[in-house]
Amino acid sequence: MNLKSGIAKVAGKSSYWFLHNVLKGGTSFPGKFAMKIDPEVLNSLAKGYETIIVTGTNGKTMTTALIVEALRKKYGDILTNPSGSNMQQGIVTAFLAHKNKKAKKKIAVLEVDEANVKMVTKLLHPSVFVLTNIFRDQMDRYGEIYTTYQKIVDGIKLAPNATIIANGDASIFSSVELPNKKVFYGFKLPDDKAENDFKAPVNTDGVLCPKCDHILHYHERIYANLGDFFCPNCGYHRPELTYSVNQIIDQTPNSLKFKMGEKEYSIGIGGTYNIYNALAAYSVAREFDLSEEEVAQSFAENKRIFGRQELINYAGKEIDLILVKNPVGLDEVLHMLNTEKDNYSLVALLNANHADGIDTSWIWDADYEGLNKDKIKKVLVGGKRWHDMGFRLEVAGFNPGLMTTATNNDALLDEISKLPTKKVYILATYTAMLSLRKTMGEKKIIKAGM
Repeated sequence: MNLKSGIAKVAGKSSYWFLHNVLKGGTSFPGKFAMKIDPEVLNSLAKGYETIIVTGTNGKTMTTALIVEALRKKYGDILTNPSGSNMQQGIVTAFLAHKNKKAKKKIAVLEVDEANVKMVTKLLHPSVFVLTNIFRDQMDRYGEIYTTYQKIVDGIKLAPNATIIANGDASIFSSVELPNKKVFYGFKLPDDKAENDFKAPVNTDGVLCPKCDHILHYHERIYANLGDFFCPNCGYHRPELTYSVNQIIDQTPNSLKFKMGEKEYSIGIGGTYNIYNALAAYSVAREFDLSEEEVAQSFAENKRIFGRQELINYAGKEIDLILVKNPVGLDEVLHMLNTEKDNYSLVALLNANHADGIDTSWIWDADYEGLNKDKIKKVLVGGKRWHDMGFRLEVAGFNPGLMTTATNNDALLDEISKLPTKKVYILATYTAMLSLRKTMGEKKIIKAGM
């Protein structure tokens, strides 16, 4: 460690201590401050760590949390960025905050923003890349899915000895020739579905063959563009899977049971998309020599993470706070809500800040029309773009007489306390979720910070 990086490390740690012990927050400023002194401080901080990078459009935070929980079973303390602050400054902060508890092996499991993979890889030299999926997301920032994947590939090319653990059901992830060892995971179908031949619905993005641009066909489609794909034109098809889910046993908004091989696994969270996240974590854990029993135990013990189906008790309500940020993720959340057996109230919060993506047209691509409206006894809309959100729900067939508007968080919490149901689902974009959690922290409804 040179003098510059040493000063940057001390300055960053000091600012982290002050922010978290005096101001009770701050997930990226310490890293930003340290990088001002030494732009390559991450290179020094990460020395000696075996690093796993988790990236992709949806599921990064949950997949990272599941991997960390599993690896702790065998290796003890794991360095990670649990707040989801996944750009370079947030990752530097994660290293500055780590207390270096006793561990069998120094491992860092880091969620990394897709556009930051290259610059982070330059400094971290990861040993594993975990790729979740690529969907349309923040088009003003990322562009099309092929542009997003190229950003990831540019980073992977800097680490040719790293292992790639990728979602084999996503056609884009096996489309580029790379020298890295590859491990694919996905849904393994019953033999009776192997002869199926159909296309995805017309509005599904990412269904052109990456090799010849012909429309892909499927033996089975799990959701969006994920599934057992094949191209009838050039023969491109899903790669061989190393790890797979072969049965979904049961789903509710708050639980999942599924089988991998002959063993049953369960996690206390809903949504088919979270089975993929669990499968990604399982694949990493098995590559790191964990037993199936250790993985199953870690899944059963997994805790909810902030904003990702986070359970909050307030005013006698059971609130489920769920981050939504793009059409595919939102659609899957809506499908999950249709597994709810009880009546509930729906809260929809829409912001259009830079971190959300300033274009809100994506809400029109999600299937609000398909929600079981008989179960929804009240709708509450909020966020800076509450008017757009309310109009979208009216078009989807919700009765305006059942809809209420809250233009700030104080009003929102007051309206939530008056909702007619015990169960409340809040679907919020990123900055709306952070803002609401901040207000809840200030009011002691939840613990302040992340």
